[in-house]
Amino acid sequence: MNTQLQVSPQPISRTLPKSDSFLKFENVSKVYPTPKGPYSVLENVNLTVEAGEFICVIGHSGCGKSTLLSMVSGFQQPTSGSVELRSKPITGPGPDRMVVFQNYALLPWRTVFDNVYLAVKTVYPKKPEAEKRAIVRDHLALVGILEAADKKPPQISGGMKQRVAIARALAIRPEVLVLDEPFGALDAITKEELQEELLTIWNDHRCTVLMITHDIDEALFLCDRLVMMTNGPAAGIGEVLTIPFERPRDRVQIMEDPRYYEMRNYILDFLYNRFAHDDVA
Repeated sequence: MNTQLQVSPQPISRTLPKSDSFLKFENVSKVYPTPKGPYSVLENVNLTVEAGEFICVIGHSGCGKSTLLSMVSGFQQPTSGSVELRSKPITGPGPDRMVVFQNYALLPWRTVFDNVYLAVKTVYPKKPEAEKRAIVRDHLALVGILEAADKKPPQISGGMKQRVAIARALAIRPEVLVLDEPFGALDAITKEELQEELLTIWNDHRCTVLMITHDIDEALFLCDRLVMMTNGPAAGIGEVLTIPFERPRDRVQIMEDPRYYEMRNYILDFLYNRFAHDDVA
């Protein structure tokens, strides 16, 4: 449901393409069988995402965030309801949807260049070799890691590995980019740098982004709307908060805006009072 937070939101500066069903979750539930009986992870989830939107999903551990996004990726199917992209049910993984994981998911025995090249080669097998290699170089340059192209993942830092994962995802031009806490394992400075880079890339490419985060400040800086999940089991969408800050965004200016702290406190109240875990004071 829509939030009642009174922050006098202003329109987002860019115009989102109007689409009633670019990406739609309709009455989605997910139930897993267990030795003790059925376990409901998600129940009656409804959400429509417009093309080009940047959506963040936040909630406590166990609230079904990853399950929700894995349905978009096609790794899981809902027990009931449907997840549709352009009015067609998502039935499996596809190159129109790419995932960036927190643990990078790179092949450690392959070079940085080859990790990206394998994705490009798989999706565009008929492209000329020179064009495929140019795509890889362009996207490594896009995330500022071209100089490390010949290194292998164990030889580079966590921030550089995440840049490679982002380059690999973007190199095949997906319609939807799914980010599963991509910066959660990084130090604060590297995290902020990559947030800035992600926004710059997103502004240029305009793919639809769905991102899981536990970081309220990260969500307020990055997203158009914040989906706040209730606790599991049988978790659902508690509220959807529209972020009013105009784009392009400046971190310092946002943090000087009184609405920033109103919204931050509202989200904290949602997570730690209204939907606190039993062990949260």
